[in-house]
Amino acid sequence: MNREDLVRVGPFRGSLNLEHNDPPTLRWRQRIAREQTRAQDPGNHGHAPRHDNGQLHHLGGIDWRRTFVERTRDRTARTWWLPRAVVRVLDAAEHTETQWLQAARTCRECAAVTDRPGQWRLHTADGPQTICPDCRTTELRPYNDELEGHLYSTLSRKHGFSRKVAEWGCAVCRTAPAAALDHCHEHGYVRAPVCQSCNTQERPDHLYRNDIRVGDRYTRLFHTHADTWLRHWHRCPGCRARTTLPLPHLAAWTAHTASQSLRPTHRAPGSSRGRKPCGSLRASWTGSQNTPGSCLITVAVDFCPSGEHRVLAQVPYREATERFRTWLAITAPVVAAAAGPGRLDSIPAQQFQPVIADTSSEGLMLF
Repeated sequence: MNREDLVRVGPFRGSLNLEHNDPPTLRWRQRIAREQTRAQDPGNHGHAPRHDNGQLHHLGGIDWRRTFVERTRDRTARTWWLPRAVVRVLDAAEHTETQWLQAARTCRECAAVTDRPGQWRLHTADGPQTICPDCRTTELRPYNDELEGHLYSTLSRKHGFSRKVAEWGCAVCRTAPAAALDHCHEHGYVRAPVCQSCNTQERPDHLYRNDIRVGDRYTRLFHTHADTWLRHWHRCPGCRARTTLPLPHLAAWTAHTASQSLRPTHRAPGSSRGRKPCGSLRASWTGSQNTPGSCLITVAVDFCPSGEHRVLAQVPYREATERFRTWLAITAPVVAAAAGPGRLDSIPAQQFQPVIADTSSEGLMLF
């Protein structure tokens, strides 16, 4: 490394405030300086911050402790340096990200700015554009169940259908333009067009294919705005006819609502009074709802301070479904009244592929 071609990137006196979080832009100098400062904190035992799985918090996938050249001045302070080419790349990335975020927040017609990037994004003939509601030339159409009973796999293959989705307003919040076509992954039916924010809110937080985190946002889905979300989920004819939820949502409901009384609490640190829920709640399952007799939902607690309370409950799928039906009738009676086995006639008939005999082999069948 050419020591004459280095650029000092920190720390700079008065430029770093560890009490506040970084803005959404890169701010790479401040972030690197923060990681280095924390790494040298005596209370941190000289180690850089780590994830829960023990891995280092790397910025851009790089372990900066091995990249920096340290110079000690009078043995009282440390300064950190980077090659000039690396600094130019990071500066360009930060500048580009800042411009992109600003463009995503600014209406291209009147230059109005929104607080949430992507809130006003529309799919137009010229590509995605940021246009505020006051500047739209076409009024958003309210969604009136025009796509009920349609399969997502069929609609998603139609040319230009994503542009048609953007003409609707979000069927959940009814304030933002739709950006995606939400559908049931268990039965394949379209629910409704939704905005990006509602689509993200509804998506389960998967750890693995059959393992999800159960965080605070489920309070909104199952308590604060339960009636809205239950009505939206039951737009799927399969879920509505069976009075249930897709398996990931049912597992989250079982962990967050039905097993809430089983979750232990611990004394809040630094306080003589008050208790907080133990660890992090997680739901997993084995099997599929297509074979309910063998499907089992497990509710567990991770990161317990005392190392206890690993598994709280194991609930069979059929029992979880019965609990949900009882809770649905109390929480959202209008939604429950529109569901049930009596509405099975609204589900399109399933087309099963016939069995064809294979005459060229000995007793084998082709499916």
